[in-house]
Amino acid sequence: MTDLVALTTFERRLQRLLEPVIYDQGFMLVRLRFGGSRKKSLQIMAEKTDGTMTVGDCATLSESLSHILDIEDIIALDYSLEVSSPGIDRPLTKLEHFERWIGFEAKLELFDILDGRRRFKGIIQKVIGTTIHLAIDDETTAITFSLISNARLTLSDKLLQFTAATPTQIS
Repeated sequence: MTDLVALTTFERRLQRLLEPVIYDQGFMLVRLRFGGSRKKSLQIMAEKTDGTMTVGDCATLSESLSHILDIEDIIALDYSLEVSSPGIDRPLTKLEHFERWIGFEAKLELFDILDGRRRFKGIIQKVIGTTIHLAIDDETTAITFSLISNARLTLSDKLLQFTAATPTQIS
């Protein structure tokens, strides 16, 4: 089990329960979120190891997760389960996501202020240990993974061209 960005204690508990099921089905967990103001939802983003995720894959995974959630009865509230692919402008929730998307632009939001700001947008240059290096304008900013509350790829011509040229990456 790898760490995902910014999970609550309850979401970590859900991750420990669901991630083995997700992997047993041949998928990788990209993001897990539980929340909502009135009606709660459990959002699972996943993909196959080749980066694909079809509607049929979502349905299959949803059925498996629903079954385990019903058995374990871990969520005492009314909620909906949403299983989806990460999409083109995908969230970056693990260090390996940043490594996979070196050379592409990303938006990051931090828990606290770093260098006078909480939001950063730049090209992922490299990942060293747990530090992500972003090229922002003519400078490089180093951001420790544990400081990131939210991150995602930025929709760009380069990203669109890449995904069009490599259809197995996103579907």
